[in-house]
Amino acid sequence: MTQQLGFDLPSRPALGRDAFFVSPANAVALALIDSWPNWAGNKLVLTGPKGAGKTHLTHVWAAASGARIIKASSLASSSASSTPADQIPDLATGPVAVEDIDQIAGNPEAETGLFHLHNLVLAEGHSILFTGNAPIVQWGLQLPDLLSRLQGATVAALEAPDDALLTALLVKLLADRQLTPKAELIPYLLGRMDRSFAAAIDLVERLDSASLAQKRPITRQLAAGVLDKDAPDT
Repeated sequence: MTQQLGFDLPSRPALGRDAFFVSPANAVALALIDSWPNWAGNKLVLTGPKGAGKTHLTHVWAAASGARIIKASSLASSSASSTPADQIPDLATGPVAVEDIDQIAGNPEAETGLFHLHNLVLAEGHSILFTGNAPIVQWGLQLPDLLSRLQGATVAALEAPDDALLTALLVKLLADRQLTPKAELIPYLLGRMDRSFAAAIDLVERLDSASLAQKRPITRQLAAGVLDKDAPDT
C-alpha cells in the first residue's frame, strides 16, 4: 500500500470562472456578471453574506473586464502622501471593483472618495462594481448622494451556499487532494460545518492534515475529531 506523505504546502483559492460552482443561490448573480458590458448605468452591486461568493465573482468580472479591485477602506487616507484625491483619477482610467462598501459606513473621507470615484469612472465611460455583506439600506452609509447613487444600481443578491453548492464544493476540494472518502461523509459534514465557502475550504484542509498526521483515511470518526475542535467552549 502506498504511504501518503504530508507536505506543508501553501493553498490559494481558485477564483477563475471555471472554478465557480453554480446553484440557485448564485445563478442570477453570475448571469448579471456575465452580462457585462451591458450593465444598466455601467454599474452593479453584489450583496450577500460572507462566504457567499462575492469575492470570487468580483475576480471573475475583473478577469473579463480588466478591472482593478480595491477595498473601499483604501479610499481613506493612510498617510499624508496617500489621499483619495491622489488615487481616484488613476483608478478611473478603467473599470473598477470596490469591495466591502459596508465597512466604510460613517467614514466621511472614504464615503466621499467612493462618491467621487463612482462619478469619475462613469464619466470616463467605464464600469464599476460594488460589494457588501447586506442589502444596501443596511450598509449604514451617511453620505446621501453616495447612497442614492448606489441605490440606483442593479443589485445582484447572493444567498448563503445551499446544500447542492456545498456538496459540489466539498467533493471538488477533496478530489483536488486525491481524497476519495465514502459518500456518507459529505452529508455528515454538511450537517455540522459552518455554511460558507471559506468554511468548506478550511475544513477540507484540516481533514487532509489530520488524515496525514494520523496516517488514517478520512472517516466520520476522524471528521468528528476535527469538527469537535470547532465547537465553542461552554
